[in-house]
Amino acid sequence: MKSHRSFYRALAIGAPAPFQSMPVALERMIHFVPPHMEKVRAKVPQLIKQVDVILGNLEDAIPLDAKQAARHGFIQLANDNDFGSTGLWVRINSLESPWVLDDLMEIVPACGEKLDVIMLPKVNGPWDIHYLDQLLAQLEAKAAISRPIRIHAILETAEGVNNVSAIAEASPRMQGISLGPADLAASRGMKTTRVGGGHPDYKVLADDAGDAPRASYQQDLWHYTLAKMVDACMAAGIKAFYGPFGDFSDPAACEAQFRNAFLMGCVGTWTLHPSQIDIAKRVFSPEPEEVAMARRILAAMPDGSGAVMIDGKMQDDATWKQAKVLDDLAKLVADKDPEYAKFYQVE
Repeated sequence: MKSHRSFYRALAIGAPAPFQSMPVALERMIHFVPPHMEKVRAKVPQLIKQVDVILGNLEDAIPLDAKQAARHGFIQLANDNDFGSTGLWVRINSLESPWVLDDLMEIVPACGEKLDVIMLPKVNGPWDIHYLDQLLAQLEAKAAISRPIRIHAILETAEGVNNVSAIAEASPRMQGISLGPADLAASRGMKTTRVGGGHPDYKVLADDAGDAPRASYQQDLWHYTLAKMVDACMAAGIKAFYGPFGDFSDPAACEAQFRNAFLMGCVGTWTLHPSQIDIAKRVFSPEPEEVAMARRILAAMPDGSGAVMIDGKMQDDATWKQAKVLDDLAKLVADKDPEYAKFYQVE
């Protein structure tokens, strides 16, 4: 573990100084783009207006013979577009793969000045972050990049879950962590082929009522892991995200999974299909009624101390903090999205 004196020191001569606090950004949906496909790259200018983050995917779902084309396609889409307030991310190949070094050695010099975040798959422990941290500093110094590229880890191995707190605290580059349920299921030996979401066989039964049918209730396979990840992220001052939901034919289940993650503290999710963009935008933007109530609490307790009664319910410093979370998020959403600015009555 680095000492507190050296934690924020650049790891290479000439590299930009690490962020001491993360840039404020709205990241409700991280929209995945396969950059080896020209027809998809052509849609990026329109997608920039619709989503909070554009991510070029170089890892899973990219055929082995298209890895180089995906890398070069990402560099092209990065350099051909003005992203404005929309984030530009890339998911590189995992550290044990034969492609990862070329991903980094080519992308950082070619478009590192525009790149906000590198998403690192299959992170097992802080040592993976330390390796990427050092290498990025060297590449940034060599290419004279003016600001540090941040790191986002995917939690998709049992070892990674075991080390999630250390991963979250591994570097000042850490932007956040996403839950990767598909690879994590395989790593754990779980008996499911679903990509995220629940499973009808993971349930509890109501008590035996004799001849009457017993009610059953589906449980959330990912509740424990998501809660553990959120705690690790919040304690480290970084962001927690839900990952993929693979059943594009079931928008209701997708929305339920996204909403569970939002309520538990996640700030955003992945969108793998255009149909999921509006779901993510709706779920990860607070309801106007909740924002209005939050503002009533803040107005009644301007300094956040004491206790008041609103509609017969006690509000104190703890609910003031909850209200502040909602109000701050509403302002961030309103700055990005004029439609929501009207909902929240923010001018």
